[in-house]
Amino acid sequence: MTYSPVVEPVEPQAFAVTDLSAAAEFKTEDFDAYVMNTYGRFPIAIARGQGSTLWDTQGKSYLDFVAGIATCTLGHAHPALINAVSEQIQKLHHVSNLYYIPEQGELAKWIVDHSCADRVFFCNSGAEANEAAIKLVRKYAHTVLDFLEQPVILTAKASFHGRTLATITATGQPKYQQYFDPLMPGFDYVPYNDICALENKVADLDEGNSRVAAIFLEPLQGEGGVRPGDLDYFKRVRDICDQNDILLVFDEVQVGVGRTGKLWGYEHLGVEPDIFTSAKGLAGGIPIGAMMCKKFCDVFEPGNHASTFGGNPFACAAGLAVLQTIEGDRLLDNVQARGEQLRSGLAEIKNQYPTLFTEVRGWGLINGLEISAESSLTSIEIVKAAMEQGLLLAPAGPKVLRFVPPLVVTEAEIAQAVAILHKAIATLV
Repeated sequence: MTYSPVVEPVEPQAFAVTDLSAAAEFKTEDFDAYVMNTYGRFPIAIARGQGSTLWDTQGKSYLDFVAGIATCTLGHAHPALINAVSEQIQKLHHVSNLYYIPEQGELAKWIVDHSCADRVFFCNSGAEANEAAIKLVRKYAHTVLDFLEQPVILTAKASFHGRTLATITATGQPKYQQYFDPLMPGFDYVPYNDICALENKVADLDEGNSRVAAIFLEPLQGEGGVRPGDLDYFKRVRDICDQNDILLVFDEVQVGVGRTGKLWGYEHLGVEPDIFTSAKGLAGGIPIGAMMCKKFCDVFEPGNHASTFGGNPFACAAGLAVLQTIEGDRLLDNVQARGEQLRSGLAEIKNQYPTLFTEVRGWGLINGLEISAESSLTSIEIVKAAMEQGLLLAPAGPKVLRFVPPLVVTEAEIAQAVAILHKAIATLV
């Protein structure tokens, strides 16, 4: 299937004439004078987007294969999202969870109807969704399982779960934890896709009294190098959880909402989690997060957890528009077809440069191209070279290029991106 976008991209020249007079005055030094230096920013400023194309303040166009880091599900300026947020902002954008919010109920029902979940809690980000999951696990361990010991959550090395104190502790990468100690207690780590290591860790921790309350994993590790979960591994993890009264929690912040060619990442693995989280792509770039769970572990009560902005009418209307568009426009078919096309193109590049690249991997439209450990090139260098040629990519560690275009990306745009990458690599080697 070839997907045709609802709105054709606007020509960059037209944009430059009509919309850039003010944007061209942007200066990075003015920005840096007031904004905290918490990001390593590339030296371009984005002014406008349409579909899978972005334009900077100088009028240069870029194919966007970052999509806000797997967030702009429908690309930029999609009419379904424009209509939803325009209509909602004129009606009601925020009240409070002191009252019933119909849009929140509609979005929760859609998610429950299209997943293994029975209940949904809404917040504002992936880190918040994962925090909610951690709290739910701990309350379940104390109130249902009657743990005598303090509960422990097992996560994977090379994982990424967020930037709050609890979620950087859950993240199995020491570089994110440096200087932020003392870290939160109650976490331990195992290698990803290594079932023997997991079995041994559970046995060691549970010797005497039960301590492992949950196993918390990404179906595919995004920041950890775009590493898909192994089917047999995850089936065995599910068995271990069932046999030991351990909750299975999936972080689907990056891979959920159609990114992998299926609505949820767990559908690739043949198992269902007890709890899973979502955020990035859920409202197509409008801030939202969600923690979903099955009824048996829904132990939150009023006062246990909350979020001022969570589930507000504006964000929920956006989320519902995104999900209904994915379903109505059969975007999962496009994700599968364009993902296969992209991996085929990346495989050609790998074969052309066998000493430079070692592996192409991924699901749907979250894919990685791994650079050889022996090569002096880094992912950032290739990202910069591609940017010069008009293609935006993101690193997933120092040796992996990440490709996460909008789910509406077309066959022609995939071909163009591969051609640009060929050209960018040629300038480096």
